[in-house]
Amino acid sequence: MSASSLTSKIEEYIEQLLEENGSGAISLRRKDLAELFECVPSQINYVLRSKFAPENGFLVESQRGGHGYIRVVQLTFKNCDEEVTHIQDLIGSRTSEQESKRLLMNLQNRKLLSARERLLIEVALRSQDENGRALFDVSIHTREIMRAALLKKLLTSLALS
Repeated sequence: MSASSLTSKIEEYIEQLLEENGSGAISLRRKDLAELFECVPSQINYVLRSKFAPENGFLVESQRGGHGYIRVVQLTFKNCDEEVTHIQDLIGSRTSEQESKRLLMNLQNRKLLSARERLLIEVALRSQDENGRALFDVSIHTREIMRAALLKKLLTSLALS
């Protein structure tokens, strides 16, 4: 079995457990998952870090040791303020072009953005970056700060609308 198909199977299994549970949270043991899928625990860690990250709408809590567990919680927001705070925390004070594209694609996949909204935001970010580089000779560090600020403004406006 290839690593990517194993990753997909582990991801699908965890998603299925979340769906069956209905509460938006499940507790698992890393060791049990590794045994079930006949893989090393680091493969489980990889799936949790890449597929169940905050930008994908999840929190993963982990307790290591003999009685350790993994708790996967699907993020839901009670109001727009919580969603805005979450988005601002994800973006941070600066963000790269790749990070912003990945975040926008994840938001689209979670149906929090339409394809058109994602594209418009990407165009605005790219335009700002090009102007900063070509017209004003702004450093990459400053462009990443500017990108984060614009991304926060755009996503906050959409979340509050």
